[in-house]
Amino acid sequence: MGKKSMESMSDCPESEEIPEEKTERQTGSVIETGSIISDNGKYVVQCMTIIGQIEGHYILSPQNKTTKYEHIIPQLVAVEQDERIDGLLIILNTVGGDVEAGLAIAELMAGMKKPVVSLVLGGGHSIGVPIAVAAKKSFIAKSATMTIHPVRMNGLMLGVPQAFEYFQRMQQRITTFVTEHSDISAERYNQLAMNTSELVMDIGTILDGQDAVDEGLIDSIGNLNDAVSALYKMIDRKKSGKRRSKKS
Repeated sequence: MGKKSMESMSDCPESEEIPEEKTERQTGSVIETGSIISDNGKYVVQCMTIIGQIEGHYILSPQNKTTKYEHIIPQLVAVEQDERIDGLLIILNTVGGDVEAGLAIAELMAGMKKPVVSLVLGGGHSIGVPIAVAAKKSFIAKSATMTIHPVRMNGLMLGVPQAFEYFQRMQQRITTFVTEHSDISAERYNQLAMNTSELVMDIGTILDGQDAVDEGLIDSIGNLNDAVSALYKMIDRKKSGKRRSKKS
């Protein structure tokens, strides 16, 4: 092969990637991180999943389906910095997990300038609630549920006043975040969390999809099409605003 033909091959842009190679790369991304960049629609959208149990500082059993926060956090930073990505779609089906890891993910999502939409499928329980409401627009499927309960801890715990004060302060952090990013009041959120008449082995409340909307936690009942359409509208508004600022 001549020198010119070699140079032409090395100068091929990434946009000319072979479809089979692209599919294989995307499949690998889903397997490794539970995310994918969709660039076949009107806009380039990153889809990220929060599934199973949110894994924090301690490694969970291999039998547990987990979302690792050390995977999610760098991806959120990358989405915010990547000019090619127009918006972010977060899909949740989680039982909850590590409180600090969940709050860290939620805080990063809430601080993003790019359009972010969340969709709760199946369940968005426990610390999954702050992640769901952190998006600029949130949806929940009719068949999905969200469980609200106070902070809990497994394992050995010292029965001293300082321990209970620590739980109260951590619960306050969660309550404050949720109420600042949704339409539910702190008083009502605490009432749902401390409900003793619904759960058999715990205290708290299970909200069906419509109940979560009625309580002001989630913005709307919706499906995947609703979430993507809302994300596209947010991207449209952002891009039109940029065009107006350039003209002025």
